[in-house]
Amino acid sequence: MAEYVRPVEARVMVASVDATFEQFVADQQAALQNFAFLVIGNREDARDAVQDALVGACLHWGSARNAPGPYVRRSIVNAHVSAWRKRRREVLVPEIESPGVATAGPDTVWVKAMCEALPRKQRAAVVLAYFEDRTYEEIGTVLECSSATARSLVSRGIAAMRRMNGVGTDHDQRGTR
Repeated sequence: MAEYVRPVEARVMVASVDATFEQFVADQQAALQNFAFLVIGNREDARDAVQDALVGACLHWGSARNAPGPYVRRSIVNAHVSAWRKRRREVLVPEIESPGVATAGPDTVWVKAMCEALPRKQRAAVVLAYFEDRTYEEIGTVLECSSATARSLVSRGIAAMRRMNGVGTDHDQRGTR
């Protein structure tokens, strides 16, 4: 008589042995962590968001395998938005740095502060464009918008960051993506 395996366990068992998923995680883990950190702004929450997104991708690998990068990045952005909606009703207290944690350099703090000042969707678009080097089409896929909207989000985000930094607002010379 065969042993009964619950459906959720069966899906996890099947997905976990898929070598393409394991290769995707091995290849993209660091990039996903960086993306999540720049979007979320907190390293621990970023790790949790990446882990949750990868679990979701693993469970739905059949449909996510064709474009796993945008699927996982969209999951991270969705998790951030959901957490933001939940937290806006809570009273937040400043985060306390634990002893022994290395502090970020001045450039990292400066870029992070400017990114945090942007609206969520602009922040995600800027991070995808400049830190992940994604095309506008890829950005549009992750953010579920057109490539023209993605281009506008990046342009407006960069313009806002330049205004924060006191730099002129000439248009970006990145060229067509």
